[in-house]
Amino acid sequence: MFQKLANHNEDLQRLLVKGYACSVDGTYLVVRDIPYLDHQGALQLGAFVTDLEFVDKDRVKQKNHQVYFTGTPHGTDGKPIPYLGGGAATLTLSEASPDVTVTRIFSHKFKSNGQLRDYVDFFEKIENYVTTIAGPAMSRYDTTPYTFAEPKSSAADPIFKFQDTLTGRARMSDLAVKFEYDIIAIIGLGGTGSYLLDFLVKTRVREIRAFDFDPFHVHNAFRSPGRLTEAELGKPKTEVYGSRYENFRTGLTFTRKLIDATCHDDLAGVTFAFVCVDKGSSRSQIFDLLLSKGIPFIDVGMGLNRKHGPLNGMMRVTHYSAEDGAKVRAMGLAELTDSPGEEYRNNIQISELNALNACLAMIKFKQLRGFYLEQDPAYSMLFEMGDLSIANRTHAKND
Repeated sequence: MFQKLANHNEDLQRLLVKGYACSVDGTYLVVRDIPYLDHQGALQLGAFVTDLEFVDKDRVKQKNHQVYFTGTPHGTDGKPIPYLGGGAATLTLSEASPDVTVTRIFSHKFKSNGQLRDYVDFFEKIENYVTTIAGPAMSRYDTTPYTFAEPKSSAADPIFKFQDTLTGRARMSDLAVKFEYDIIAIIGLGGTGSYLLDFLVKTRVREIRAFDFDPFHVHNAFRSPGRLTEAELGKPKTEVYGSRYENFRTGLTFTRKLIDATCHDDLAGVTFAFVCVDKGSSRSQIFDLLLSKGIPFIDVGMGLNRKHGPLNGMMRVTHYSAEDGAKVRAMGLAELTDSPGEEYRNNIQISELNALNACLAMIKFKQLRGFYLEQDPAYSMLFEMGDLSIANRTHAKND
């Protein structure tokens, strides 16, 4: 990975040529084998870690003038090196850097002609920090940071086909991996299901299996994310959405199929499911299948009407856990039968409400995985349109 970046960034290439032991960890540049003195004057080796701001897939720039470090460097007088700024800090890196434990952050600008300024590139930045931090060790010991150690190659991302710069920038790599073993099923790619797909594609889940039988028509485009091309109209939704997201990530499977109680093999290995259908009898069979296989799931629903002018109604998000799913089902929160005259029903859906319904479902799923805080776990949420309120039902075991 680093060699690829060095081929497109002259400053990184200069670091390699000079002999620095460089590698890339996500959105960080790591420079190992940096000698420094500890408080007893003994020689230690540390590493710099600094942010990479990705301009595109191949070009990077600096985010700021700061660097992280894996120790507390001292001068030959036994005192901490002054004027480095910063202080104690921690940083979560990936499994590609098990030997790098950040303990400090430094904020030290380049001084030129008595004036402080930002660094022009990564080469100037690393060189200046090396002079300041490694200088005392290099003057006392026969040591150098120019080890020409082979760059540690970061394995290709098994999920995303683009560098996940968002996670690194937000310092939440430790939270993003909470989904890495999940195999998610999305049953139904209508309005809400299509937005859930969009959210999940950008989440570090191992695999997404999407199921839908219907074709993609113009009205679908008005309540789903993404572009519309005329060539997509009339094609199966699974084909349309598959073509939209295949360049973004791996682990996507789109199957044109109606899921019912007989589809055991389709859900083999699934760890969580989202049910996004609007037909009661279909939902009932899907519930039977998921509960029989012990797969936890979230069911979404929307009911809008126009009785007195403006639209009114509500949206629902209900979680059926592997332990209490049957009990929640017995509460009758979701329609499991088809009403008389079902084929004449005016099923109103609006894109922003589909998106909000998907947002609530996605937030709930991420709470279950520990990504978001959940103070009082709710197994069902009901959003009321009129007053924009959410009514939660909690503690299913006691209901």
